[in-house]
Amino acid sequence: MYKRPYFKTLLERLKEPRKFIQVLAGPRQTGKTTLILQVLDEIGIPSHYASADGQPNRSSVWIEQQWQVARLKMEKNKDFILTLDEVQKIKDWTETVKKCWDEDTRRGIAIKTVLLGSSPLLIKKGVAESLGGRFEMLRLSHWPLAEMKAAFNISLEEFIYFGGYPGAVSLIPDENRWKNYVKDSLIETTISKDILLMTRIDKPALLRELFTVGSLYSGQILSYNKMLGQLQDAGNTTTLAHYLQLLSSASMLTGIQKYFEKKLKRGASSPKFQVLNNAFLTAPSPRSFAGSRLHPEYWGRLTESAVGVYLTNAAKEKGFEVFYWRGKNLEVDFVLKKGEKLVAVEVKSGSRKEKLPGLDFFSKKFNNTKVLLVGQEGFSIEDFLRVDLDHIF
Repeated sequence: MYKRPYFKTLLERLKEPRKFIQVLAGPRQTGKTTLILQVLDEIGIPSHYASADGQPNRSSVWIEQQWQVARLKMEKNKDFILTLDEVQKIKDWTETVKKCWDEDTRRGIAIKTVLLGSSPLLIKKGVAESLGGRFEMLRLSHWPLAEMKAAFNISLEEFIYFGGYPGAVSLIPDENRWKNYVKDSLIETTISKDILLMTRIDKPALLRELFTVGSLYSGQILSYNKMLGQLQDAGNTTTLAHYLQLLSSASMLTGIQKYFEKKLKRGASSPKFQVLNNAFLTAPSPRSFAGSRLHPEYWGRLTESAVGVYLTNAAKEKGFEVFYWRGKNLEVDFVLKKGEKLVAVEVKSGSRKEKLPGLDFFSKKFNNTKVLLVGQEGFSIEDFLRVDLDHIF
């Protein structure tokens, strides 16, 4: 069975003496549970695994019960691992985990603890508020092309259209079934369970509309004021910006900001909408895989979006920022910033114009900028989607 690159990192951490709580956070269906089960099978350390998913009683007592089971099992072992899956579904989970972890620390009980959660927003908020200094975060992203190809032999074209959801691969031959699965089990479930049930939302219909419209316009720059004219539910730009941040934290849809040398100006720019998995763009669309390939302009949008997906998902893990740039009727698709280093990335599909003056202007305006053309006459799309982004700086 295929093992994600995170496997080695987590395996090595759990082999170390007990230091920190290991927290695995990431969107639904990215393999968090499979990953920890693979690690537990490989590591050879006695363990106890429990999931809060489907628990009728979601009080913090459940965590204490599972912790006590681990303590009892550990009495005959020198080393032990406790894994709590979907932990964010338990009320006051952070305070209870902190209490149990600190009790073990005082008593010299070396239970190694792993927490898994499919709501990155809630997991991040919870550990930051209550578990400061006690945890290490391992953020799992949507599957990139290299992993989808290694695990399922997905072609570049299939990846561009169907995105990086391993659990949906078997449904690809039946496109209608695949679309329904993505819309019902992934999009709607993430919105209803990972955002609406876990965070106060005054206008849930507006949040859903924002995701729908933002996904439709993925890869395009659109001001919040223009968006308000297309949304049926009343709202304001502050509300939209907040809801977009929630969707971004749930690894669904983000807003890429315009690049300015002065950081304070960036938040005032109109966002360039970007889905974080191309399935969010194609599943709601009436276009089929074959039909999409017959329309060069639309396929070019999907291709640019696939590049944006790769860059935005990798940004946090690799420690860089992603922007776009526009000025004097010129544009650069993506600007990557790491420290003082800049990389300007332009995606060129068959439907794009031959000349790309935006790259030349940007590189002259901002010194020491590395320029990268992806697509025709440049870095091939497939090679770029499989490159280690640490190397491009």
